[in-house]
Amino acid sequence: MPEVRSPTLRRRELGARLRALRLEQGLTVDQVAELLLCSPSKVSRMETGQRGATQRDIRDLCKIYGVTQETQVASMMELAKEGKQQGWWQSYDLDLFSTYVGLEQAATWLCYYQSSIVPGLLQTPEYARAMHQGSLPAEFTPERADALIEVRLRRQQVLTRDQPLRLEAIIDEAVLHRVVGGRAVMAAQLQHLVEAGSMPNVTLRAIPFGVGAHPAMDSMFNILEFGAVAPRVVYVEGLMGWLFIEKERDVARYEQVLEHLREIALDPKETIDLISKIGAQYN
Repeated sequence: MPEVRSPTLRRRELGARLRALRLEQGLTVDQVAELLLCSPSKVSRMETGQRGATQRDIRDLCKIYGVTQETQVASMMELAKEGKQQGWWQSYDLDLFSTYVGLEQAATWLCYYQSSIVPGLLQTPEYARAMHQGSLPAEFTPERADALIEVRLRRQQVLTRDQPLRLEAIIDEAVLHRVVGGRAVMAAQLQHLVEAGSMPNVTLRAIPFGVGAHPAMDSMFNILEFGAVAPRVVYVEGLMGWLFIEKERDVARYEQVLEHLREIALDPKETIDLISKIGAQYN
């Protein structure tokens, strides 16, 4: 299977290798920083993928870690080179959200849990525009909204590329009842969900009102998987910004909640039936 060469994921893959090599040598971040003649924060940011490593960094780190095998050095050099490349999304001035888009482009599997809105990869342009219009008045100009909608549509191409992303979306029934953009926009949006649910790589599940309370009522999150390239990442978004959760025990907690949500949600067929029923009310 050909890999999606996302620079975001390449930096994280390289960072995971560098951290593993450091731990094998029993070195701390501070010790490596002293040997590399740089700040500890630079070493930490290279290991988390927040900062791209230069090929000179890799050369020096390989000496520090005793890496002499040419193929291993060359592989990390190539990752450093790829990590410096520009993804298509980086020309849109997305700030920190560009990190998420880069991971999304490289993911092999993605699960959404949304309690209030249609997941971004499944939104129609009209629904997305209504979302922006519902933001604080000073937050988005019409031109900025157009650019962000363009980004969203380009992001959605991961569902139809040659090796498509496997998408699982679990939504609260409230998502289907919240009238975003008016009845016509909602009718089209719910019809789009029905059509998306027929795609072989898309699975939709809805949590009906009747199930009552559940552990994710007051949250929303995405879990991204990258095959053998990198560990799973949880992405949480809110009014104050974005958060990436990567510690194994924390990711496991979200996976536990996800499994519970699957158990209480309608199955895919029942979900499509519910979406169709509610969608008919908007026509």
